[in-house]
Amino acid sequence: MASPFPTCYLNGEYLPIGEARVSPLDRGFLFGDGVYEVMPVYGGRPFRLEAHCARLTRSLAELRMSDPLSKDQWREIFSSLIARGGGGDQYLYWQVTRGAELGRNHAPLPQVPRTVFAFSCPLPATSAAVLEKGLACVTAADTRWARCDIKSTALLANVLLRQLAVDAAAAETILLRDGQLTDASASAVHAVIAGELRTPPNSREILPSTTRAVVEELATRIGIPWRAAPVSESQLRGAEEIWISAATREVQPVTSLDGRPVGAGRPGALWSRVYGEFQRWKRELQSVPW
Repeated sequence: MASPFPTCYLNGEYLPIGEARVSPLDRGFLFGDGVYEVMPVYGGRPFRLEAHCARLTRSLAELRMSDPLSKDQWREIFSSLIARGGGGDQYLYWQVTRGAELGRNHAPLPQVPRTVFAFSCPLPATSAAVLEKGLACVTAADTRWARCDIKSTALLANVLLRQLAVDAAAAETILLRDGQLTDASASAVHAVIAGELRTPPNSREILPSTTRAVVEELATRIGIPWRAAPVSESQLRGAEEIWISAATREVQPVTSLDGRPVGAGRPGALWSRVYGEFQRWKRELQSVPW
């Protein structure tokens, strides 16, 4: 990932990101008591803004917090950060923690001012090599906590799982729990089985991915059958195509899983159609006000 743009937002101020400071007693620092979002920006326009804001609000509610800012306040912050980053293609990261109290208490949950932090970065582009050859991934047991539907800042399990991919010179770790596909360490996973696109149903074991929803909408637009349905480990390993999707990945083809080829070992025809439609839709949306 590229370095963030120089200016960030922290608790009502825009300041150099290297000078941003939070209290060491902030519960986000002590407990991972907070939530976050990552949203792509294409041509200076946030992508799926309403969906990302709704997911943040839901995650906060699950932590028994309300959103500390209004939609207009969030939009003002995003607009300013995008402009300070020079427009164009970026991604926005923002998080809310419960805030800092004088002490370290598991409970009761304190009513203190929330900590709000946001910054933007250049958006990584999918390389020509990935488009031509696809990605290698590995599998591992899903060791994340029992509330993966909350986009929590407590990501240690995800970090350690992603490191397994790094150790294997792979791009991502695809996760299995009790013989069933769940997520990847930082992506949603899609499998093409008997010509049908399948992704596991949303549950507490799966993050409700905004990019996954985009992929499913695009599949509908171009006539590819899809459904939310369980995917067993054997179905995953025998899939005709496997894709991963995320805010900073869009949708990418997996052509090797645990060292074995997926399908024909090259990006599949259905992925190519969805990827092409994704690029067309992005161009369409850039002229639509947000």
